[in-house]
Amino acid sequence: MSENVKPATEQSSTADEIDLLDVLIVLARHKKWIAGCTIGIGSAALVASLLMTPIFTSTATIMPPQQQSSGLAAMMGQLGALAGAAGGIAGLKNPNDLYVGMLQSQTVANNLVTRFKLMEKFETPTMVDTRSQLAAISNISSGKDGLISVSVDDDDPKFAAELANAYVDELIKLTQTLAVTDAAQQRLFYEKQLQATKDKLAQAEVALKRTQEKTGLLQPDGQVQAIIANVAQLKATIAAKEVEMTAMRSFATEQNPDYIRTQQEIQGLKAQLTKLEQGQPEAGDFMVPTGKVPQTGLEYVRKLRDVKYYETMFELLAKQYELAKINEAKDSSTVQVLDKATPPDRKSKPKRALIVALGLIGGLFSGLFVAFFKEQRHRAKLAGTSRWQEVAHAWRT
Repeated sequence: MSENVKPATEQSSTADEIDLLDVLIVLARHKKWIAGCTIGIGSAALVASLLMTPIFTSTATIMPPQQQSSGLAAMMGQLGALAGAAGGIAGLKNPNDLYVGMLQSQTVANNLVTRFKLMEKFETPTMVDTRSQLAAISNISSGKDGLISVSVDDDDPKFAAELANAYVDELIKLTQTLAVTDAAQQRLFYEKQLQATKDKLAQAEVALKRTQEKTGLLQPDGQVQAIIANVAQLKATIAAKEVEMTAMRSFATEQNPDYIRTQQEIQGLKAQLTKLEQGQPEAGDFMVPTGKVPQTGLEYVRKLRDVKYYETMFELLAKQYELAKINEAKDSSTVQVLDKATPPDRKSKPKRALIVALGLIGGLFSGLFVAFFKEQRHRAKLAGTSRWQEVAHAWRT
């Protein structure tokens, strides 16, 4: 048995040695071709990399808000078992995904296209093509460290930096107009109310000026002023409290202590206003004792009342607006710029060393493939010729 195994082992090693020698023979026979392919394709890759336009990459890094509003947490806690379902529908696995989506939104893209005149720069016929080109040179990603990177590729390093920083600017503008958190919703609510009251105050002041020019009255009686001021103060306070209670309904229930306290304050102010109304001798216009005011001064007094009313409303809403801004700042709902994009000193593309290395490797494998293909075809031709010779010899015999 041992004598039979030994020859088989020797035969296998001999076959391996013959195959290795065949490979070496092929490499030696076609060495010029293999070297030529390697050098040729490698040189072509080098020339192509030199002809490519250098691309510069500029990156801006921002830190979005990392925590949610306490009002939202309280509201979700009050929902109980439904909180899990609501969170699964509206929640995000990563809060940064919301800001990445805002950066990739069509609103931001359109603003950038208009701001930098990208349709002329990219020479694209439509906004859709321009946005696609903008997305192709932009890379917006969120890292595991909680930071968002905005990278822009362009042949002009200064333009790449400006465009990356513009992305951050547009995101900050968007977060100021959109209520992302509960604190931002309150701030936006008071901001709109304040603007509306400011417009009404301006209209009331214009109306008062016209009344002064029409009636010739510049200063009504002091007692009437006191009555106007007191009643206007109460009405404006009640209106401001009602606005505050309306804002609280967006994040608090009717069992909320602050909500109950505000409701009780409104009831108390209305009771005081009722006493002032009943204390007037005339029921025609409780704001002004009409029986004691000349008819020519009645219009002036009413316009003055409107001005004082909106002045008080404006002051109260301004305070609420400032408090909402402070709460929004405490809630960390502002985007912070960690690293501002700067014009890069070195190009990021093309990577010439990598291109040349891939060209050399590709040339080497191409040369080897062609060399073995030629060798195989040559051997097949020789084998076919010898067989045809055997056939001809058989016919002669």
